[in-house]
Amino acid sequence: MPTDLSLTAADLDEALARSDAPERPAWGAVLSMSLGVFALVTAEFLPASLLTPLAEGLQISKGAAGQAVTATALVALVTSLLITVMARGLDRRWVLMGLAGLLVVSNILVATAPGLIVLLIGRVLMGIALGGFWSLSVATVMRLVPEANIPRALAILFMGVSAATVFAVPVGSYLGAMIGWRGVFWVAALLGLIALLVQALTLPSLPARGTARLGTLTDVLARPGIGIGMLAALLAFGGHFTFFTYIRPFLENVTMVGVDGVTLILFGFGLANFLGTYLVAFLIERSLRLALIVLPLTMAVLALLLSNFGGVPALDATLIAIWGLVFAGLPVSWSTWVTRALPDEAEAGGSLIVAAINFAIASGAGLGGVLLEVSGPRGVFLASSLILVAAVVTVVSRVRAAGD
Repeated sequence: MPTDLSLTAADLDEALARSDAPERPAWGAVLSMSLGVFALVTAEFLPASLLTPLAEGLQISKGAAGQAVTATALVALVTSLLITVMARGLDRRWVLMGLAGLLVVSNILVATAPGLIVLLIGRVLMGIALGGFWSLSVATVMRLVPEANIPRALAILFMGVSAATVFAVPVGSYLGAMIGWRGVFWVAALLGLIALLVQALTLPSLPARGTARLGTLTDVLARPGIGIGMLAALLAFGGHFTFFTYIRPFLENVTMVGVDGVTLILFGFGLANFLGTYLVAFLIERSLRLALIVLPLTMAVLALLLSNFGGVPALDATLIAIWGLVFAGLPVSWSTWVTRALPDEAEAGGSLIVAAINFAIASGAGLGGVLLEVSGPRGVFLASSLILVAAVVTVVSRVRAAGD
């Protein structure tokens, strides 16, 4: 037992973080955060489902229209790293509501865009809202419920992602055919406005806390176990996005299903993902470390099975649905790890996790694209399995999970 009774600044911040935790969970505020996530992720996914009519409507190439997605991801990455400094001293309630307002403005700009420039401006604003909201969301949820309820609250938060995964692409395509792509973005603006209003009604005052300076992220990464934890998270998400980015070529060229089959299998993935965000809370409450190991290990086995035995529609659909169920736990478990490893700097930890996920999206998609050309979809899934195994090995050997 240590005998030094002196307290560091980090000790004081951690004590403060735990002392102002609410006695009762503010579930209404947590649900408003989940609704905000649903509105953000839905808007993020829309260009993918509306790319062709959007390009035709603006009289630009599909490649140019695709840069709207790139712009969003890059700006989200930068914003996730800078948001705590940019919002230094501001009540998080107003920051979150401001980001929700930015989402509304972004969708209105896209809905009324006369050409590529305004489209990109709208999507840049979307990137700011996305990166900022995601980076602050974990720390915010952490302050809305007692410590024992954090895993369940995070599961509710990420149910917004799962719901968007299930509905955004198919509903976006369906509505696009009915009311046009501009009409879909007007609907997205309305959804963002509803999220903003619900947050205004439910979010309590959340005064800023923590150091909030440019050196905070490097200081946090220098803490024992944090850097290696972020690397493990990067590998886990990188393995997923190497797999998921190229799931459609696999289903078309290996499983040999048509568009209807692809849609049905992906819908099954989304439904399982939605269910998984609820079930994973029970695993995390039992053992966070077990979740950090079992989830990517299961995904690695699934990717290996698909790589070697894929080609039977019923089998592939089942394995992909299980993948969706298991992957739902990945963001919840790593966000929970942040809240436990960095209780005094949860915002900085959230920024680093969001940056890691965005980097994983880019690197996983890039690596998978190269492998798709060289070795086909089976090679992509094999690489995904190896990356996920590397994540498991990193967690087992180097990552600690406080509270277990």
